[in-house]
Amino acid sequence: MKKYVLIAGLFLCVCLFGGCTGGRQAMRPHRSRIFGATYMTRNNPYFDVLHEAIEEVVEGNGDILISRDPCQDQEKQNAQIEEMIGEGIEVLFLNPVDWEAVRPALESCRRAGVVVIDIDTVVKDTDYVVSTIETDNYLAGVLCAQDMMERVDSARIVIINNPTQTSITNRVQGFLDTIEGDDRYQVVYTQVGEGEFEVAADVMAEFLKKRIEFNVVLGGNDPSALGALATLQQYRKDEGVLIYGIDGSPDFKSMLELGYVTGTSAQSPRTIGEVAANTAYDYLNGQTIESYISIEPYIITRENLSEYEINGWQ
Repeated sequence: MKKYVLIAGLFLCVCLFGGCTGGRQAMRPHRSRIFGATYMTRNNPYFDVLHEAIEEVVEGNGDILISRDPCQDQEKQNAQIEEMIGEGIEVLFLNPVDWEAVRPALESCRRAGVVVIDIDTVVKDTDYVVSTIETDNYLAGVLCAQDMMERVDSARIVIINNPTQTSITNRVQGFLDTIEGDDRYQVVYTQVGEGEFEVAADVMAEFLKKRIEFNVVLGGNDPSALGALATLQQYRKDEGVLIYGIDGSPDFKSMLELGYVTGTSAQSPRTIGEVAANTAYDYLNGQTIESYISIEPYIITRENLSEYEINGWQ
């Protein structure tokens, strides 16, 4: 009997000091990774939804997401990225203010071994990022142009652009390529709106002083289009004007329901955020990932608005 007690005791010791060591390793607390995120501005609800989608995936994996708001200032964004590198980020979700001037920050990430996931708009130096996830912005512009051409036989068009943001320039290019060669559709004015409501409103106010005839406005995003609408309503110049945005924001859809705007090429910030975050984890786990992921947009007009949630993002 004593023999069996001795064996049992030895077995218990092995569990406590041998096998249980492996148990302690298996139960070792998760080492939280730190992820960073920076968007050209947080003065646009679109980026709040995009951030929340990334945050849900990151925190769901027991990790930490820190973020910065450069307020449309690329030098500030570069400095903030340096700060996040100092805080120990392993992955950066990057939405650049300026697709070219962000390069110093990309170089710093490479030196520090930080993985860069480019979101919503491309950087010029794509070899610094492991993957880019964005809407097919060119197609978004095409969809707006096609809808316009179905509604009017001719147009004099105002475009509110933002050359430092490739997502907007690609949208505008898609629009322009669609109307190219058809003299019935002419661009009479193009100006930089920085993707901001207030700036676009000021752009439209300056344009109205020129007393140029027009009947279509293309905003590079929804805030630009809504800023233009605000000025047109203020000066009572909105009657008969087709107004297009690109985003599919709740604010734009509300105006669409009221009949104040014409259409928006919708994208899903939630989908972009989820795909970006999951792509980052796939990369960290050694999986092969796509260097470019394009998500298809779709046009929302008053005619099909009932198919979409007005008060939320897609």
